Amino acid sequence: MAKNHDRRMVLGLSIGVVLSIVAFSFLVPAADDTDPTPTTYNAGSAGTKAAYLVLGKIGYEAVRWDAPPRELKDVDAERTTLILAEPGYSQESAKQLREDVTAFLQRGGRVVATGVGGAFLLPEGKAGRATRFYTKLCITVPEGQGALARVGALSTPVFTAWTATGPEYRVAQRCGDDAVVVSYKYGAGEAVWWGSPMPLSNRGLKDDASLRLVLASVGDPGRRVLFDEYFHGVHESLWDKTKGLPIAQLLWQCGLVALLLMLSFGRRSGPLRMPLRVPRNSPLEFAESMGRLYDKAGATQAATEGARRRLMKYLVEHCGVPRDVLRSGPEGVVEMLQARLGGDWTRLGSHLAQAADAEYKELAVKSALGLVKALDRDQQELAGAIRSGRIGNMTLKGAIASE
Repeated sequence: MAKNHDRRMVLGLSIGVVLSIVAFSFLVPAADDTDPTPTTYNAGSAGTKAAYLVLGKIGYEAVRWDAPPRELKDVDAERTTLILAEPGYSQESAKQLREDVTAFLQRGGRVVATGVGGAFLLPEGKAGRATRFYTKLCITVPEGQGALARVGALSTPVFTAWTATGPEYRVAQRCGDDAVVVSYKYGAGEAVWWGSPMPLSNRGLKDDASLRLVLASVGDPGRRVLFDEYFHGVHESLWDKTKGLPIAQLLWQCGLVALLLMLSFGRRSGPLRMPLRVPRNSPLEFAESMGRLYDKAGATQAATEGARRRLMKYLVEHCGVPRDVLRSGPEGVVEMLQARLGGDWTRLGSHLAQAADAEYKELAVKSALGLVKALDRDQQELAGAIRSGRIGNMTLKGAIASE
């Protein structure tokens, strides 16, 4: 019977665990895809993590670049491509940033920039609002025979268009009258501008034309591709790697499994102990019962008489006071103590007299308690006097014999 019971319990717990996992799996919320930042740390549709990983696997040296543009002076510009996807910066620093990017281009670097912010960082670059309002994605029209035009028609949103004019700017893709992909030479390098970072994003990279545009823009394989993270201010932590995972649901499931295991085995594995029961005849219970009984009856005489008898017993056994002296009254006790111990013991005599009178009259509870404490203090003072040697070197028997 016991084995069958255990088997049924384990089977029931196993079914409960399976049902809990299935329920939590259906209740897992969808992954958060609200981050619009085109950064390599963003695995959402707007992020560029896929492009960063793909370029690293097909012959490029993909690097996350979180240093300011002035640090570009230390890189090999002729073999490096810098990607500025929707960079954000203040107006105060814009001029210096543009000079740093211009110097990189003059030394033979390659820059791929997107949006209005990216256009301003390019030398002589200028972009503005598109001439038309597009409610959906625009299918671009290739223009010319360049590498950026041969990628084919792109599917991209159009909010921004290239507005700088001149023969040096080669338009490769248009949406209507708006130039959305432009390239031009500057110094020993080349600048490429897109109106939107979507071809570089995780969502846009699924299209063949977008992937071909990315490859044509960054240059030949073997180049070092710097994905800018300085302007995004993004630094991935260990916790960021867990984004999108149902961490809360996993913790709930682990906690539930741990609880079920504890309930399953803890009942039989714990130590066996008998419950603690206070015996009815314990001294503490007896004292409490007697105290409640005396309190209910108002019997203060018993308390004062008990304290008086304890003191008198101490006088006989430890102080050598004969019983005849005790029967003579408190005055004889005081004289005997002063003769033996010295000092003033009149308070002790007064307390003995009060205790003797309390035997024939009822004291208030507060007064009785004070008298009991006073008698106990007298006994403690006698003990202190004996310990201090005030009784001399006489033993108790010798003291009694001298009487």
